[in-house]
Amino acid sequence: MVLAELGGSISRALQQMSNATIIDEKVLNDCLNEITRALLQSDVQFKLVRDMQSNIKKIVNLDDLAAGHNKRKIIQQAIFTELCKMLDPGKPSFTPKKSKPSVVMFVGLQGSGKTTTCTKYAFYHQKKGWKPALVCADTFRAGAFDQLKQNATKAKIPFYGSYMESDPVKIAVEGVERFKKENCDLIIVDTSGRHKQEAALFEEMRQVSEATKPDLVIFVMDSSIGQAAFDQAQAFKQSVAVGAVIVTKMDGHAKGGGALSAVAATKSPVIFIGTGEHMDEFETFDVKPFVSRLLGMGDLSGFMDKIQEVVPMDQQPELLQKLSEGNFTMRIMYEQFQNLLKMGPINQVFSMLPGFSSELMPKGREKESQAKIKRYMTMMDSMTNEELDSTNPKLMNDSRMMRIARGAGRQLREVIEMFEEYKRLAKIWSKMKGLKIPKKGDMSALSRNMNAQHMSKVLPPQMLKQIGGMGGLQNLMKQMGSSKDMMGMFGGGDK
Repeated sequence: MVLAELGGSISRALQQMSNATIIDEKVLNDCLNEITRALLQSDVQFKLVRDMQSNIKKIVNLDDLAAGHNKRKIIQQAIFTELCKMLDPGKPSFTPKKSKPSVVMFVGLQGSGKTTTCTKYAFYHQKKGWKPALVCADTFRAGAFDQLKQNATKAKIPFYGSYMESDPVKIAVEGVERFKKENCDLIIVDTSGRHKQEAALFEEMRQVSEATKPDLVIFVMDSSIGQAAFDQAQAFKQSVAVGAVIVTKMDGHAKGGGALSAVAATKSPVIFIGTGEHMDEFETFDVKPFVSRLLGMGDLSGFMDKIQEVVPMDQQPELLQKLSEGNFTMRIMYEQFQNLLKMGPINQVFSMLPGFSSELMPKGREKESQAKIKRYMTMMDSMTNEELDSTNPKLMNDSRMMRIARGAGRQLREVIEMFEEYKRLAKIWSKMKGLKIPKKGDMSALSRNMNAQHMSKVLPPQMLKQIGGMGGLQNLMKQMGSSKDMMGMFGGGDK
């Protein structure tokens, strides 16, 4: 997950406070000092951290709290609120609308990952039903058009640029006009960057902006600069009407927290964060879910959105029917593995589940987990229809396992390991037997029929404890109400 170290430190501080027998001034101070240290190490400005600490102490006055109050919950809520305040610029950004052409211009310094981010932004919206197009108006950097062309071809997004024309304004205008005629509803213009904030860069940006009249100007910024993000964001805002910010390289630097808080201080909304080089390593930035994940409390709505993306609406009633019957087969496991791989990086998916600290999936381990899932799927490709659809574990004898191992080119022990994983998942799946399926038959309607008893059976003890036991789970479900979020919980499993 993004800012894994910061999230791990804050989660540990909250966990230590939760484990304390009595919550007194010392326990509160120890918790706040640990969080303060973690934020300063992430390069968050000292004044912001100091203000946050004093605000929490004002909210959580232990002497004034009556004996019946849940002090742990009040402290956790205060920390959550103050972190949200620190990262929230207080203003929304422009949102493009489908079927109406919108021009989005990208600006930023060279090396910030601007061209890659343009393609990620286009790819993200393409998956959501937009018809995006890319225009390369970067004539300063050699190879910029080649890079955009390569990325766009890979993502199957139309693009426009020129090897001969040196005037970026002319290219931008021609590209925008062409894609408007082709009924593209999201036209993304990639502009030149420089090694530093130069007058020539700002003048070129201004000219391209005046010629194309963008609906939104997005400033792309490298997270590694930390607190310096404040000055950089301000300088760009003064030259061109920056409406939103995308912070890149959040996976490789400890200063990401500083960058996010500094951008928020400029009143510029961060709309996405780049978490890696691949197309799917790109996340929408929404303050409350982000802070919730940072504290190990998960982001159920984000998880549910991913499930809705990968499981088509026409397949949802069938999946829910299987869930209510409680019969888990190898074929169902294969289909769910396919869905999991479509949801993006596994560590990103797991960080959306309550109780899963980002430290449970260290950097590098997600690739190992992804490779293991692919190995299991290869082994399942060597199974017969009878084996894939059977709910009887006794069917799988030694000779069948040997045949599967030979067919998949794997060791026998790996096949045995796969069947142990199947038994574990089948045990969890069986606990959902008897779940009342909504008439609509879609996942978003399922949450209305869920109760805390069902959920407590599925969740692993560690996750249930993090939420606050049965009482905390009931409160969480009340907060979610009839929202789609509760289905997101099904990612958890008890080993």
